[in-house]
This record gives sequence, structure tokens and C-alpha cells, in this order.
Amino acid sequence: MLLIDDILTAPVRGLFWIFRELHNAVQEEAVNEADSITQKLSELYMMLETGKITEAEFDEREEILLDRLDALNSDQNKQEETGDWDNQ
Repeated sequence: MLLIDDILTAPVRGLFWIFRELHNAVQEEAVNEADSITQKLSELYMMLETGKITEAEFDEREEILLDRLDALNSDQNKQEETGDWDNQ
């Protein structure tokens, strides 16, 4: 009977595995994007200090990058509040 149960539940378990892998890929991409934004912020500060951009350009670009970073962090916080698929 156990073998029959395994055969019948295999498609469902396969779908859960696919969803879990997609979830992990999305999380990894979000982390990579956050790292990229942090790197861009560092470069932006360096450009300001060396005089390659004006204060106004810096403020404009910094606001855009910080907004994107805040959006990523809020998405991650919402996900943590609703639960993580890795625990299933």
C-alpha cells in the first residue's frame, strides 16, 4: 500500500519541489540585486567625493537606489511574516 501511495503522491510532491526551487531562485536573485544596489551606492558616493557628479545628481540617483533597496527589503520582510517555504 505504501508503494501505491508514493506513486499517487509523486506528481504533487514534484510540483512542490518545483515551486520550492522557484522560490529559492527568486530569493537568490533578490539578494544579488540588493548587493548590486549597495555596490552602486558605493560607486555613487565615490563619484560625489571625486567631483564627477554634482550634489543634485547624487541626490537624485541616491534616492532611486535607496527606493529600490527599500522595496526589496519590504518584500523580504513581508515574505518572512507570511512564512517561508523552506520550512515545509
